[in-house]
Amino acid sequence: MLAVPRRLRYAAAEMRIVFMGSADVSCVMLEALLAAPGTAVIGAVTQPDRPSGRQRHEHPCPGKAAALARGIPVITPVKVNAPEALATIAAWAPDAIAVVAYGQILGRRLLAVPRLGCVNIHLSLLPRHRGAAPVQWTIAAGDAVSGVSAILMDPGMDSGDVLGQIEEPVRPDDTSATLHDRLAPLGGRLLLRVLAELEAGRVTRTPQDASRVTFASKLHKEDGALDWSQPAVALERRVRAFLPWPACYTRLPPRLRHAGATGVLKVLRAAVEAPPAAGHPPPATVRDVRGEGPLVQTGDGALRLLCVQPEGGRPMPGRAFLNGHALRPGDRLGDVKHAALDAAPD
Repeated sequence: MLAVPRRLRYAAAEMRIVFMGSADVSCVMLEALLAAPGTAVIGAVTQPDRPSGRQRHEHPCPGKAAALARGIPVITPVKVNAPEALATIAAWAPDAIAVVAYGQILGRRLLAVPRLGCVNIHLSLLPRHRGAAPVQWTIAAGDAVSGVSAILMDPGMDSGDVLGQIEEPVRPDDTSATLHDRLAPLGGRLLLRVLAELEAGRVTRTPQDASRVTFASKLHKEDGALDWSQPAVALERRVRAFLPWPACYTRLPPRLRHAGATGVLKVLRAAVEAPPAAGHPPPATVRDVRGEGPLVQTGDGALRLLCVQPEGGRPMPGRAFLNGHALRPGDRLGDVKHAALDAAPD
């Protein structure tokens, strides 16, 4: 069990916060808590170190690294609801627990530890896009408005009563990275506001409307596979939604694949265009190679590939790709739905 070091003992008037977060977005909200007057982060809970990189060395998650850098006691339980982890958190005697992109479900005993409850900040307008990847699926779904939600946690997944929300428009050129970067500081602002309202006893709890629930499932490599039978507008949204990871991709025709290569081509930026009036070839057919990148027929409309990354290469403009690859009108891009998953880009 971790004791609070002498340098981290706080005034009785400060709200004692245990912070639970693992991802990059967690660090933004941790900094907001640390900068706010009247709050004291007395401990942090993050995911355990994970192997990463070519050498597969174990590295701390961003949340752990940020907390340690600020001298905050950290625990990294494999199971946060296990008795030892529960005892440590209870010994910290928090007034509230702030949870942001932590990665585990909190059980009833843990939820009951803080006197004010556990507050979760979620990067969507709940009940829409519950789950692990709300920002990506917000863009993929074509939502015009996103935002952040604060909920008083219950044992379900993102199902607690809403304590507050802040809206943020989704821009036509947003990627998951750009939208995430605007939502994160809004989440920090909302977290501080809701904690103050909880302490003052004037927070409003609004149950989520079960009829409006949608889910934002965890992303996998295969989610980036472009299904050319879909409309061009939907594919363009997915290109933006899944950048930088897993990144959307297709496959080059067999004659353009190097020996032993899979022919995977990442699509990093694209634009919807009206296809030429003459004819209506099957989806995945290259219609034009004279513009700023290949123009590909989809199930409805056409998609211009403006920035791509060939297998083993670097990102490049679509025009530059055409200069180095003899793609021709009438070529068919590969059906990645049936490609081996290990052919998908990392």
